[in-house]
Amino acid sequence: MSQTNLQQEWLQQIQASEDLTILDDLRVHLLGKNGLVTQQLKTLGALAPEERKAKGAEINAIKDQIALAIEEKKTLLEAQALESRLDNEKIDITLPSRPESMGKIHPLSKAIQDITQYFSQVGFQVFDGPHIESQELNFDALNIPAHHPARQNHDTFYVAGSDEVLRTHTSPVQIRTLRNHKPPIRFLAPGRTFRSDYDATHTPMFHQIEGVVIEEGINFGHLKGTLIDFCRWFFENPNMNLRFRPSFFPFTEPSAEVDISWKNDKWLEVLGCGMIHPTVLQNCGVDPNQFQGFAFGMGAERLTMLKYGINDIRSFYDGDTRWLDLYGFGAQS
Repeated sequence: MSQTNLQQEWLQQIQASEDLTILDDLRVHLLGKNGLVTQQLKTLGALAPEERKAKGAEINAIKDQIALAIEEKKTLLEAQALESRLDNEKIDITLPSRPESMGKIHPLSKAIQDITQYFSQVGFQVFDGPHIESQELNFDALNIPAHHPARQNHDTFYVAGSDEVLRTHTSPVQIRTLRNHKPPIRFLAPGRTFRSDYDATHTPMFHQIEGVVIEEGINFGHLKGTLIDFCRWFFENPNMNLRFRPSFFPFTEPSAEVDISWKNDKWLEVLGCGMIHPTVLQNCGVDPNQFQGFAFGMGAERLTMLKYGINDIRSFYDGDTRWLDLYGFGAQS
């Protein structure tokens, strides 16, 4: 059989291949290491130089034509195979519908709502402020000097290129409120605060609730009575013992930490408080000779953890619905 006839036969075999396996077997048969075309190339060495050149060009042309035909047929068969799979292997990738379930109120949201409602019933208004504050409102106006630890980089998130910080407490709301609302006044300032701390009892973002009372004749006894009544109500223990331990805050004088008697008569610190410092009142345009006041601040997460037996503050923010099913509350709770 002539070379031309062989070439036509090989091309017909390629076109007649019905699947990729047959086509690949034919490729090996023709172009493989011991293939028919490859064997022809190996015979060139025995020919005279001029004949070798002409014959080599002819065989290489045949090789290129066969390789091109095989590649084109391969592309066609792959497209046909894919189309066949798409027709016969349909898969429904949509998720099944989730079973309906009732949502739960987060225990932290429940605690903040309860505390806000309690103080609202005894004459407290509720005010809020921005999360990003100037250092003047967050520190200076609250009698916190530049060397105070709260102003150091490891405690505070500073906003680059500005004089602003993420507020480290809700006390700036006290300054904003007193500069726009003159006493007598009672108000609560719940909200998010930020400090660069992270462990089982601290998170970079947490919630603080600050309370302020400014009226004529206010004294430390009013502060003690307010907090004793609140703690006994919140922890649902009318006989709970509290102690006021002397402490220091730049914005109150005198100042105290409040401890509650907990399990096995162990004292636990729950909040800080004190009589508002005269300098803070003056910074707000309030005459400290006419008005006196007290302030208290509590961490909402800490109170919630104690009340509901939650051991790790980070679990508040994990987004685990199983945890919420365990600790959450129904809409009517």
